[in-house]
Amino acid sequence: MTHSIYNEGTHFEERRHTHWAAVFIGVLCALLGIVLFAGGVWLAMLGGSWYYALAGIGLLLTGWFLARGLMSGVYVYLVTWAGTLIWAYWEVGTDWWAQVPRIVAPTVILILVLLLIPVLRHRRR
Repeated sequence: MTHSIYNEGTHFEERRHTHWAAVFIGVLCALLGIVLFAGGVWLAMLGGSWYYALAGIGLLLTGWFLARGLMSGVYVYLVTWAGTLIWAYWEVGTDWWAQVPRIVAPTVILILVLLLIPVLRHRRR
């Protein structure tokens, strides 16, 4: 009987920690989104690209959904990431070295978001 209680307690602790991982990554995305959105609006007002403002909105939405434990955050970020790839190609073409600063950080965030899929699916049940 003690073994069963131990397993349930461990399972609860594991779920709690994974929930906090989704909240942490969600808050991180939202903070990055605020910075990108604010800088992007400023850049657009100066006549530059609207990409950063749009990507900021995508990150804000991603953060909101992830922090709430919703799979929608994954889908929104996938669209944001795909938009980033399209924008990067449009801006610098196939020049690999020019692509690196445009796609590495968003791809790292993508990996973190994708790692949350098991947590988010588990919370949905």
